Amino acid sequence: MANVMSNQQTLLDLPHYIDAKPAHQHIAILANCYQAYFAAPLFTDSTDEAELLTKAWQAGFVLLSHGIGDDPVFNFANKTAQKLFEMDYLTLTSLPSRKSAGSSTQAERDQLLAEVSSKGCIDDYSGIRVSASGKQFFIERAKVWNLTDEAGNYYGQAAMFNSWTAIT
Repeated sequence: MANVMSNQQTLLDLPHYIDAKPAHQHIAILANCYQAYFAAPLFTDSTDEAELLTKAWQAGFVLLSHGIGDDPVFNFANKTAQKLFEMDYLTLTSLPSRKSAGSSTQAERDQLLAEVSSKGCIDDYSGIRVSASGKQFFIERAKVWNLTDEAGNYYGQAAMFNSWTAIT
C-alpha cells in the first residue's frame, strides 16, 4: 500500500501505510455483499465509500476479512478487531487467518469456512479464537460471508461480530 497519506486518510485516522482508494473499494464490496446476504445494511445511512471506510474502521464491532488462496491472509481488520486480537494493523493483515484460531479448533474453523463457501454466508457462528498473547475468547453470533464484486469475482470472506467473552 502507498506510503502517501491523503487528507482523507488523516480525517479517517487511518495509518499512513493504508492506501485509501483500494480500502474504500474493499469496504464497498464488503458492505454490498453483507447487504446482499443478510438483507440489511452493515452500516445505516452510508452510501459514500469514504463514509463506509470511516464507519468500518471505527466500528464498535469486530470487522475482519481475508483474501483468497490455500492459506488466506487477513486483508482488513478494524480497530476493534486489532484491540481484541492484540495486534496492530500491519501484524494482523500479514497473519494467515487460520492463526486466529487455536490448533484445537482448526477443524471447526475449516468446517465453518467450507460451509460459508458453499452457502454464501452464515449468520450465527460461535467459536473460540485466540489473541497474539495467547488469550482465548469465545465469539458469539458472528456473521461470516463471501466477498464477490459485481462481476461475481471471488475476493475472500469477511466476518463481523460484537459479542465475545474472555475464556479464563
